[in-house]
Amino acid sequence: QVQLVESGGGLVQPGGSLRLSCASSVDIKSIYQFGWYRQGPGNVRRPVATIRNTGGTDYAKSAEGRFTITRDNAKNTVNLQMNSLKPEDTAVYFCNTEVDYTSGIEGYWGQGTQVAVSS
Repeated sequence: QVQLVESGGGLVQPGGSLRLSCASSVDIKSIYQFGWYRQGPGNVRRPVATIRNTGGTDYAKSAEGRFTITRDNAKNTVNLQMNSLKPEDTAVYFCNTEVDYTSGIEGYWGQGTQVAVSS
C-alpha cells in the first residue's frame, strides 16, 4: 500500500511560480516511476511530467521548458516546480505511481492539490 499526499497548490498570477510536493509513505527509491497529472474543469486527467528512479524524465508539450519534476530520496518526495504559469495551467494536480506486485500492478493516486492561475 502506498499513500501519496500532495501539497503546494494555490492561487497565483499569470507568470508566477508554484512548487508542488508529493509525499510518499514508502521509500521512493523502491518505486520505478512517479508522475504528476492534472485535471482541468470539464477535462480528463492528463499526464504533466514523469520521473523514473534512474533520473529520466518526460514532460507533456505544455509543460516543457516551464515545469521541472524532481525526486528527493532523503525526504521521500516528488516535486514539480512550475514557472511561467498560464491561466490554462489551472487544474487539480495529482501525484501518481504504480507498484508491480507479484499479484499484478496496482496504481496509487493522491487526493490532489488545486492550482489556480488568474489575475
